[in-house]
Amino acid sequence: MRIHHLNCGSLRTISPLRGAPAAEAPDQARAAVCHCLLIETDADGLVLVDTGLGTADVRDPERSLGADWVAYARPALDPEETALRQVVRLGYAPEDVRHIVLTHLHRDHTGGLPDFPHAQVHVHPDEYRAVTDPVAAHHRHSLDRFMRAHRAHHPLLTPAPVQEGTEWFGVPGPARPKGLACELLLVPLPGHSAGHAGVAVRDDGGRWLLHAGDAYMYHGELAHTPPLSHPFLDPVQHGAQTDAEARVSTRDRLRDLSRDRADEVVVFSAHDPWEFARLARPLSRR
Repeated sequence: MRIHHLNCGSLRTISPLRGAPAAEAPDQARAAVCHCLLIETDADGLVLVDTGLGTADVRDPERSLGADWVAYARPALDPEETALRQVVRLGYAPEDVRHIVLTHLHRDHTGGLPDFPHAQVHVHPDEYRAVTDPVAAHHRHSLDRFMRAHRAHHPLLTPAPVQEGTEWFGVPGPARPKGLACELLLVPLPGHSAGHAGVAVRDDGGRWLLHAGDAYMYHGELAHTPPLSHPFLDPVQHGAQTDAEARVSTRDRLRDLSRDRADEVVVFSAHDPWEFARLARPLSRR
């Protein structure tokens, strides 16, 4: 198994905050990212974790993503950053992406779904319920953020079964996507959306990578005491969240995990460009 870190959509440039010790301070302003994972497996084909922005978003961003979001996020709209183009550059066909695992169903995480219409799309069952059940809590809020252009092809949305009675580093009830042989779990990280989850995958070295989605958005929320959030990303976080108290509790759990189990788990978020720069490597096929 080989894991690639992909930026599937550069957003507006943000400056680092200077409230940290010099050793922790990031080096320069960077474009926020849509951090995705592409996992090459023997048994499951390609597995994509989140999709970032897709080719239709690049062609017609205001229709696909919404004019207000585009005005605030200022996406670069570079077709070469789409997951589709990056998969092809690795020498694969789009059909080789057999599974997509999503942290949640917001527009900057689902834009690539129409580029892989054949793929099975796995989400936490609470997220699935929020967008499919009209009487579910936060149904309208959730459906409004799962853009019509990203679901018009009727993606093969599948709720991952929760593993009752189990824990992942103290987090109860991780879900395991159906049909995946690789060691990958959806770990409940509630607050940002109705069924927000991190995606935990074990690498070949035995270490866990936890894609925490939008459970936090700036590394200072985990690395600094007190937590240091980013003023550009705060309005996005506060405007989207379904449960502020749960989100803060999730953030604090991730703070503990990143501090106490750093030798076993690497935690990163979806949009922090400094985390992405630390983890990403040039894209090449084995």
